[in-house]
Amino acid sequence: MKVVELKTMVVENVQPYIGGRYFLFLELVTDEGITGIGERIAGSSYSNHLGDLKSHVSLIEEFVGQFVIGENPLNIERIWDRMYASRHDLRHPSLFATPVISGIDMALWDIAGKAANLPIYNMLGGQYHDKLRAYAYMPSAGLREHPEKAGEVAIKLLEEGNSACKIDPFMPLYPIPRDIPLWEIEHAAKIFESIRDAVGNKLEVGIGTHGQLTTYSAIRVADFLEPYHPFWFEEPVPPENIEEMARVAAHTSIPIATGERLVTKYEFSRLLEKQAAQIIQLDVGQCGGITEAKKIAAIAEAHYAMIAPHMYCGPVAAAAAIQIDTCSPNFLIQEANQGPLHRTIFKEPMVFENGYITPPTGPGLGVEFDEDVLKAHLIQ
Repeated sequence: MKVVELKTMVVENVQPYIGGRYFLFLELVTDEGITGIGERIAGSSYSNHLGDLKSHVSLIEEFVGQFVIGENPLNIERIWDRMYASRHDLRHPSLFATPVISGIDMALWDIAGKAANLPIYNMLGGQYHDKLRAYAYMPSAGLREHPEKAGEVAIKLLEEGNSACKIDPFMPLYPIPRDIPLWEIEHAAKIFESIRDAVGNKLEVGIGTHGQLTTYSAIRVADFLEPYHPFWFEEPVPPENIEEMARVAAHTSIPIATGERLVTKYEFSRLLEKQAAQIIQLDVGQCGGITEAKKIAAIAEAHYAMIAPHMYCGPVAAAAAIQIDTCSPNFLIQEANQGPLHRTIFKEPMVFENGYITPPTGPGLGVEFDEDVLKAHLIQ
């Protein structure tokens, strides 16, 4: 079997544009008629700029043309290594080339699963989890002005079947990093106090900060919020300085979470060796795909760390994350950002309900486009 053709698809999302305004999908076609789909995450960085996606389409075409066309799609490790290591300037981990590698890797695994008539997770050790715990953002509209209303929101989340959520208590996101004044930290504490008064410890609540704090501000925030036992403290400082994140981790009992902007096993290995985080938020659509995500999960397992994959993406990358979750013993929880198009673009939508995700049982990624829905949103 050989890969003989590439197709790319730019799809316009529907409001409220969860996962980005545009999705960039790719399809690899083999000479035996088996096809595989993948996704190059566009995300919020390109949510309003269709023209910016053209460079990513070109890079996908370049990589597939040089490294994939004419190759046996089952030789995934060899293709991955050639894509990552053949070019001197692309071997260093980056969010430029690695997301393209990730999308191609997903499509190769989709082909492999279809050829074997197995879900990908059954080719990576089998199904460890029958259902996957999930979380989403706590709606924060109005909470900054009225933190006492957070308890009402928490009650509603519990009634909907959720056991965990995340909230960004510090705004604006920029500049990064910045000092967080004491009054703002106290305000965040009032949100947590309202939640605990309303639902006790029945709802886990993670702190999201997008790396916007200085080290000393992060340590102050952690000290102030520790009594409310947050689920985690996500990217307390910008993620590129692992030593400073480790310094925050050493000063608090709140688990540190990070990983959505890190790529390949090399960056994650260093993160874990420095004891900078205990909850690893790898992004299957950016870190190097399914091949690399499974290795990162295994390295995390060896450090007694859990994975909680990032999911701000389109539906194909989300399906890939679910495959990794299902076969990973150290899976903790999955981010579940789903918009209307996520729920309609597949013939059999992924099942997100009552705070859990049900892994698909079909071969490969376990999903297949509804061609009518796809065509209705296809723009190039």
